[in-house]
Amino acid sequence: MGTIVTIDLYGDAHLDKSDLSRRVDAAEGIVREADEVFSTWKSHSPLSRLRRGELTLGEVPADVLDVLELCRTARLLSRGWFDPWSMPGGVDPTGLVKGWAAQRALDPLRELGLSGALVNAAGDVASFGGPAPGESFRIGVVRPSNTKRLACVVKSPGAVATSGTYERGNHLVNPFTGMACATASATVTGPDLGLADALATALALCGPSGLEFVNALASYEGLIIDASDVSYASDRFPMTELFLTSRAA
Repeated sequence: MGTIVTIDLYGDAHLDKSDLSRRVDAAEGIVREADEVFSTWKSHSPLSRLRRGELTLGEVPADVLDVLELCRTARLLSRGWFDPWSMPGGVDPTGLVKGWAAQRALDPLRELGLSGALVNAAGDVASFGGPAPGESFRIGVVRPSNTKRLACVVKSPGAVATSGTYERGNHLVNPFTGMACATASATVTGPDLGLADALATALALCGPSGLEFVNALASYEGLIIDASDVSYASDRFPMTELFLTSRAA
């Protein structure tokens, strides 16, 4: 995956330190294993070998099959705007697998008795609970035009994913035309970071009209920011503060 992942824990300072260490190690292990299996940069990874035709689907780890099935679901829900099979070089589930791994990394932490935990995979955030009992995490979304300033603050329902071109350049490819990304950034919230990650990629590629497929999903919401710092949001996007001009999609 080639990215930085951080884990933040909130809760009682009197937690059992050995149990805490063991569970954090397990969470880190989930992320590291995902990188070993799904990296498109490591030539020995099962995904790289699948892309080169050295492995068949019957020979790859079960996690690869699970992720590809989730990608098919995301492709259907996004009406084809998220399509790992349209990427140059062969199937590339990177737009989903980072969020999928971060979401799974929360699992070992759930039994610690924490008030909340965050797994942040390069700005895509999976969480449970909040900074204190009864509180929700609030996640800042930066402006694509100036990442030192916030575009808005979001009350997290469990997953907040942002995709765009403002940090890595035009790395997103329109699956229908092969052209570059349609907008500066897109953020999707929902209960699962894997699907939110994929939908954010789709929304960034499609532009404001993509809010139609987000509105059709009961538990996911979307926000688009264009190159002029104008925002477009789905019907129930959970903003607590907005610092940009807003327009209807």
